Amino acid sequence: MSKLVYVALSGGVDSAAAAILLKDRGYDVRGVTLRLKPGNLADGDIADAQKVADKLGIPLDIIDERESFKSVTDYFCNAYLRGLTPNPCVFCNPNIKIGKLVDYALKNGAEYVATGHYSDIVERDGKYYIKKNPTGKDQSYFLCRLNQHLLSHVMFPLSDLTKDEIRALAESRGIEVAHKKDSQEVCFIPDNDYISFIEKQFNPKALPGDFLSTDGKKLGTHQGIYKYTIGQRKGLGAFGKPMYVISINPENNTVTIGDNHELFTQKIYINDLSFLSGEIPKDDLPCFVKIRCAAKPAEAVIKFTETGAFIEFSEPQRAAAPGQTAAIYTDDILIGGGIICNP
Repeated sequence: MSKLVYVALSGGVDSAAAAILLKDRGYDVRGVTLRLKPGNLADGDIADAQKVADKLGIPLDIIDERESFKSVTDYFCNAYLRGLTPNPCVFCNPNIKIGKLVDYALKNGAEYVATGHYSDIVERDGKYYIKKNPTGKDQSYFLCRLNQHLLSHVMFPLSDLTKDEIRALAESRGIEVAHKKDSQEVCFIPDNDYISFIEKQFNPKALPGDFLSTDGKKLGTHQGIYKYTIGQRKGLGAFGKPMYVISINPENNTVTIGDNHELFTQKIYINDLSFLSGEIPKDDLPCFVKIRCAAKPAEAVIKFTETGAFIEFSEPQRAAAPGQTAAIYTDDILIGGGIICNP
């Protein structure tokens, strides 16, 4: 087996630590960085990645994937324009960030790509799965659409390490980015202002519509459904009491708002299922489900249909947003996920 490993250097401390750990384990390490952001927005991160590579004495390859990455940004914008709340990272990992890098590594004599994800890979019954990081800095949610091919060629060296341990390791090796702030949740959204990003990319026509109560009464006027997401409180206007986005109807161009308690549901439906094993279960499945990346895994039972699955939770869940990913776990093992649908 080749000892050559390509490490996905992002310019952050996590990927730098992954490279350090693999070098310490005797691997022949090369760095590889994907240029994804439009224009020169990625220059700073690429410069940081080069500094890490130079400090560790490893070569760095830079691959321009801006054109292919446009599929991710278009997916993100189009989902919001249809009243959905997407998670682009979930789709980017298998198709771009990990998928493209695995292809590149295999073409260049390596069997593995390593990333700075806080997760681990385990093998059960001849299949690869992802194990949650037990330290609280778990990123398994974002990996729920990986497949067996990718899992057989990817390594997560950080495994069960904490963020403090990672920073200390990088600092001990003189890595400049040891205390660099973590990147924002969506890497291509400057200042986390997704509305401005959508307007710049797509210039959507302003389509004001009705704010409705949950019993169908008009309460006011919204400024375009892409500016709202399920559970949102800010930016709705004054209604005499706190109000939240309960649902979005793109066909009628309406946004339903209501009280916080109306956000809770005990049953959701998901489609576009993706299981790491490559096989969708047929029988009812007791499990734990995260309905967004920051949510706690909630006890549930999945009942599969011909086109998707119903998820019935033991306790009601707040703000299950259509378009978001629901990640599915058995204990601490990630097994797959699906996309939350409109009821």
